Amino acid sequence: MARTSTPRARKPASAQAFTRKLLAWWARAARDLPWRRTRDPYRVLVSEFMLQQTQVNRVTEYYPRFLDRFPDLETLARARPRAVREAWDGLGYYARASNLHALARVVSRDHDGKLPDVPEELVKLPGVGPYTAGAVATFAYEKPVPAVDTNVARVIGRVFFGGEGRGKRFATAKRKPAERRNVPLPSPLSPSSSDVWQLASALVPKTGKRAWKFNQAIMELGALICVARKPKCGECPVQPNCKTGRRAQLGRETGDGRRER
Repeated sequence: MARTSTPRARKPASAQAFTRKLLAWWARAARDLPWRRTRDPYRVLVSEFMLQQTQVNRVTEYYPRFLDRFPDLETLARARPRAVREAWDGLGYYARASNLHALARVVSRDHDGKLPDVPEELVKLPGVGPYTAGAVATFAYEKPVPAVDTNVARVIGRVFFGGEGRGKRFATAKRKPAERRNVPLPSPLSPSSSDVWQLASALVPKTGKRAWKFNQAIMELGALICVARKPKCGECPVQPNCKTGRRAQLGRETGDGRRER
């Protein structure tokens, strides 16, 4: 189900400091990736489809080749399915190529060849879920909307909910006692959690350029520092504002935490 009008959670007291430190880190640590050098909606869209379940280093190899062959949405829309499949060959998960091709045809036919600029419309297109809709809206059109993938959900879960693993119960809104006892709540690390989406919506800056940087930065933090198995808390720029990071630091200082290897 699309998160087209995500309610905003109350912004935590630490949100301002978190954003300031995150953006300062991003300014000095961000990777130079080709899709970050463009605001062209089609090129952003192609990158987002390719990055689904595929490592960045492989996408950097295929991305320019695909764009050389299909430089714009209309060219892709006119292409034969076999040609699209050939250009995608080696990336795997070929349903992505079929969905991207179908999307191009729908946009060419129904939207005069122009990708919509808001998640509410983007999410109606083939192969586009809530994350991709938010990503295209913010990275191509600089809309101040959240884009919650696995990396973002992990960062938000650890920083603001203190979540360490899947299945951990947590609550950010008032729930009835029966609900707290009997209903399994989403993991704070899950990108499908409504709590995560609501908080992400509250955290995103309201100005477009700053929202673009914020969304890129929080994804980058999850990809490089706040990784799934062995988070690099000692290198994390937001550790002082992170519930999980502070707990890990306290454990190291008292000898109660897991020993780092």
